[in-house]
Amino acid sequence: IPAPKRGEIVRQIGDALRQKIKVLGSLVSLEMGKIFVEGVGEVQEYVDVCDYAVGLSRMIGGPILPSERPGHALIEQWNPVGLVGVITAFNFPVAVYGWNSAIAMICGNACLWKGAPTTSLVSVAVTKIIAKVLEDNKLPGAICSLVCGGADIGTAMARDERMDLLSFTGSTKVGKQVALMVQERFGRSLLELGGNNAIIVFEDADLNLVIPSALFAAVGTAGQRCTTARRLFLHESIHDEVVAKLAKAYAQVRIGDPWDSDTLYGPLHTKEAVKMFLDAVEQAKQQGGSVVCGGKVINRPGNYVEPTIVTGLPHNAPIVHTETFAPILYVLKFKEEEEVFAWNNEVKQGLSSSIFTKDLGRIFRWLGPKGSDCGIVNVNIPTSGAEIGGAFGGEKHTGGGRESGSDSWKLYMRRST
Repeated sequence: IPAPKRGEIVRQIGDALRQKIKVLGSLVSLEMGKIFVEGVGEVQEYVDVCDYAVGLSRMIGGPILPSERPGHALIEQWNPVGLVGVITAFNFPVAVYGWNSAIAMICGNACLWKGAPTTSLVSVAVTKIIAKVLEDNKLPGAICSLVCGGADIGTAMARDERMDLLSFTGSTKVGKQVALMVQERFGRSLLELGGNNAIIVFEDADLNLVIPSALFAAVGTAGQRCTTARRLFLHESIHDEVVAKLAKAYAQVRIGDPWDSDTLYGPLHTKEAVKMFLDAVEQAKQQGGSVVCGGKVINRPGNYVEPTIVTGLPHNAPIVHTETFAPILYVLKFKEEEEVFAWNNEVKQGLSSSIFTKDLGRIFRWLGPKGSDCGIVNVNIPTSGAEIGGAFGGEKHTGGGRESGSDSWKLYMRRST
């Protein structure tokens, strides 16, 4: 099937998802626990990447290069890898599969998806929608297949030589195991792992931007995004003012049922996540931190915890360097640009980062070789969120993979010269 025809099928998948966007968003909210508007927004990301992939299907290709041999041409031909395995996590049970499958399909691949065991219903629903579109085009629905299960299924996918590319989204610990299993058979992997993301606020920053940005980045999805802000570096001259304003904003966050339209903040995904939250708060206290707000479990049905701000820790405290998948924000003081850029980069992960400043010279230093070492480098916007037109992913222990836009499509193809 020619690539533009593949693009047309992906366009139809996007339209089919559009028609079911609210019910799918409700299902995401039900299973994962994120608020309804975030559930709908996640399905919208899949729709958006389908739109992107349609255009891309008419653009993928390689250059014709000058050959040193008389009468010859040097051509780069890009071909599908074959079968793309996609293992996704609970926190984005639809969008991450969308980033992978839409691009993989226009590249000519089949997909085998293993969703998180705790979000199986939405995995089944999305797979059925895709299968119907494929069958309406007289193609096997199994071009995009689904398996449900736990770690044993993931291990089988990682070890199977028929899996030409394995895309894994999850923790750094499990991602390392997956990478080793795939590498043992000289397979290809695409890793999207953890993030210990920082926002840096300089003394010239617009605090009217900083407060809502830090709040959204730290509290959104109850701190369960890989791009959640976990460290907030404040210049010493504005530290106390920002902490006071941020604590006031935290107190106004509406906590409740994710299906309620007034709710801004829902529960954690599991009881285990609540325990990790409590353990991290206790470690932060033991290491010298002060809890400005939050720090406790909320007494109501469900896995609810208070969004938490901790101050007074050194930049290199062990708990600060630990990614806890919960709404805990460590607020840290700095004096100089050079030191805080180094502190941004000293953690093992390298996913997302942000600075707030009006200094153009500083902005270009931040974007340059001596600035952030992350895969996503923001200016005057928070760490969370991603645009589908750009390549999404990070460096170091985040895994080095890239999904969605830019030239990420090359990971789903093999090059013949």
